[in-house]
Amino acid sequence: MTTWHQTIIVGNLGRDPELRYLQSGTAVCNLNVAVSESWNDRQSGERRERTTWYRVSVWGGQAETCNQYLSRGSRVLVTGTVSARAYTNNAGEPAASLDLRARDVRFMSSRQDDAGGGGGGYGGSQAPRQRDGDGDFAPPPSDVGEIPF
Repeated sequence: MTTWHQTIIVGNLGRDPELRYLQSGTAVCNLNVAVSESWNDRQSGERRERTTWYRVSVWGGQAETCNQYLSRGSRVLVTGTVSARAYTNNAGEPAASLDLRARDVRFMSSRQDDAGGGGGGYGGSQAPRQRDGDGDFAPPPSDVGEIPF
């Protein structure tokens, strides 16, 4: 029996992307993405917020595109597979990390949006969208009127 899992996150980069190349020449771009959620505490009525950080690795041509178009504060939607990793932090205490290997990265804001404080909406970036891997994926039509249902 084959199994499969997918994780989707929407968040903001906590720092600029870090691009490196393996000895094989494959590009790898590391992103730190903060995903925040907020709610009102039922007991106190106070506004609460929790931020979860993901260490995202993007591979191949998509890695180079992310490095070129993203910067600290950029909003992204990332689809991929997540794994948890335990380690000991600098203070000698046990800690954990959520590592997400990206299959697809969508830019939800461009550098111009970030610099201007506009925030941009979904698809706000003019950067090309790339996808690694095999599959029969076609991006949705740009005109909603083209959808056949």
